[in-house]
Amino acid sequence: MVNKMENESTVELIQANPDDHVPASVGGFSGHLFRRLFHVGMAIIPFLYYYWEGLDYWVDLIFSFNPQQLVSFVAFLFLIIEGIRLKFGLVVFGQRDYESKQLSAFFWGGLSVCLVLLLAPEEGLQNSAFGMPLILSLSFIDPLMGELRRAKCSARTVIKLGYVGTFTIWVACSLIIETPLFIAPFISAIIVASEWPRLTWIDDNATMLLIPLAFLLLLAPFL
Repeated sequence: MVNKMENESTVELIQANPDDHVPASVGGFSGHLFRRLFHVGMAIIPFLYYYWEGLDYWVDLIFSFNPQQLVSFVAFLFLIIEGIRLKFGLVVFGQRDYESKQLSAFFWGGLSVCLVLLLAPEEGLQNSAFGMPLILSLSFIDPLMGELRRAKCSARTVIKLGYVGTFTIWVACSLIIETPLFIAPFISAIIVASEWPRLTWIDDNATMLLIPLAFLLLLAPFL
């Protein structure tokens, strides 16, 4: 009886604000907060991959891999772990209830980050001119836009602030790591637009990386 009442209450909360994912998160607000912090924490990945001078040494020492092989290995791990998780319908702290039956945001984000590290055009400082701002945009702008929606901000406000945040990241990268400045206005719009669709078969963690990555790969011959 208690569980039924709790489920009905959760459904009512979700219906009241579909953009508030706290009721559907394992762990409630704590789980939601952990999910957001984990998302932001992904920003460290490109710094480790592109700039940590000891990465080659430790990866080769432990795995006998080079960094690219390690990224591929991790991508295969994501595939295997997600397959096992889906088979048993598991959700863990910070995930959402509906992810027990579909590919999770964590999987899509992890796999897409791996694809960016492997495929992003190698330009600029330490070859990070495109991979770095792509991953930083996902890490910071996706949770920003999600929290703005959760606060019931207008769609126009969400788009404007998402665009300004993304544009700032790409301009900063143009100044620091030699990302071409002229693409900042266009790629920022593509990234924000890529976050907007609500699809059940693919998460915005993937679309925010893979759609702009495809654009950059097509643009690369002209850079």
